Amino acid sequence: MTSPNDSRDIVLAFSGGLDTSFCVPYLKEQGWNVHTVFADTGGVDAEERAFIEARAAELGVASHVTVDGGPAIWNGFVKPFVWAGEGYQGQYPLLVSDRYLIVDASLARAKELGTNAIAHGCTGMGNDQVRFDLAVKASGDYRIVAPIREIQKEHTQTRAYEQAYLEARGFGVRSKQKQYTINENLLGLTMSGAEIDSWEAPGDGARGWCAKREHWPAEALDVTLRFVGGEAVALDGNEMAGDKLLAKLNTMFAQYGVGRGMYTGDTTIGLKGRIVFEAPGLTALLAAHRALEEAVLTKLQNRFKPEIARKWVELVYEGFYHDPLKTDLEAYLASSQAMVNGEVLLRTNGGRVDAVAVRSPHILNSKGATYAQSADWGVEEAEGFIKLFGMSSTLWAQVNGGQDAG
Repeated sequence: MTSPNDSRDIVLAFSGGLDTSFCVPYLKEQGWNVHTVFADTGGVDAEERAFIEARAAELGVASHVTVDGGPAIWNGFVKPFVWAGEGYQGQYPLLVSDRYLIVDASLARAKELGTNAIAHGCTGMGNDQVRFDLAVKASGDYRIVAPIREIQKEHTQTRAYEQAYLEARGFGVRSKQKQYTINENLLGLTMSGAEIDSWEAPGDGARGWCAKREHWPAEALDVTLRFVGGEAVALDGNEMAGDKLLAKLNTMFAQYGVGRGMYTGDTTIGLKGRIVFEAPGLTALLAAHRALEEAVLTKLQNRFKPEIARKWVELVYEGFYHDPLKTDLEAYLASSQAMVNGEVLLRTNGGRVDAVAVRSPHILNSKGATYAQSADWGVEEAEGFIKLFGMSSTLWAQVNGGQDAG
């Protein structure tokens, strides 16, 4: 009986882009039977999905399957990420976190085929290789094959080599893929390569979903989101599954250019990484959730939660999606959402989105006091509070005669 270790079948996480397209003939020439898996985590339309399936067939794969990853990416990433409410280094909304769900789909296909061989198209310079490899290693005893890393041992201009390799075998390369590395999914879109990598202004081709300023609608967009337990469950009064809701937000807010930015991050492997990103739906979702949280959580919760959030974001960014600490932190985040229930009205005129109204039965609003307007305590109580609250600083000034600490 053949064991998984003896199988010549290999599962390749496939997107139809330059890197994974290169991997198919490369692996075949290494003697592998290549089975491709496209985990549709959103961000592609029916035409693109059909292209990916046709591309796999054109390249001569042994089999190809497409998996709907929308529900998994909502439950496995979007919910805890919105609860956390923090981007990596305060900016980046972790748009390639679908990698972990792609790994899950690939491993499921490997189990069906009875093989332990998994392949991916990650380079040896980026973060995705870390995420992919660590997620696989945390799931069992698998052999990982990374063709792009292998060719980088001999070729420095890998994208040019990949393109020439494919064209020499009669496979075309889409023009956009010659210039940029583009990642799209339900979470958003990222672009790198060409002038972006050189810290130059992005060219006209470095644009995805978000409309240019001159194409923004003239009328403002108002959207109401309803949350239960910190999870968005309805858009403008219509209840819908989370992945469908996020996809709808992407379409609505992309028209107004919301969620587009550039950022330079400290990558897991130590290099500086610069990308253009677009995340219209997540940006809107985060704005609404934060406004509701600020109104219903206590001061101590609002101060402490970002510390937990930053650590959770770092773990996910750096590949530790399956580390027990991540699960521990999510338990706290889930607990903090018990009273995050209500509706938030979002408004955009283009470029940014604001939470302009919040409705919740849990808003921590005193019946007898309004900040800077009225209070149900007396002047003496206020003066006493100030005296005790500032006691330490006041004593320092008295003891040291008002001298500077230096």
